[in-house]
Amino acid sequence: MNEQTIIAMVSILGAAFTMAVGALGAAIGESRIGAAAMDALARQPDEASSITRTLMISLAMVESTAIFCLVIALVFLFANPFKAVGS
Repeated sequence: MNEQTIIAMVSILGAAFTMAVGALGAAIGESRIGAAAMDALARQPDEASSITRTLMISLAMVESTAIFCLVIALVFLFANPFKAVGS
């Protein structure tokens, strides 16, 4: 195996690990937020609009971490250190 093959393998494994951790963390976070929102709605149905607004903002914040992990994984996959600039 040459140096390029090893770097390609490490890049693929790094991208896979990054996406796995990012997706798992986002899934756990979103499920806990959803469960807490359902509990809050059951306890105080009059505050549904406020709880729903806070729920959506919280879900967007948690989902952004998964999107950041996707960006990092794409950098791992498509940033080629062996390609000369401009060629």
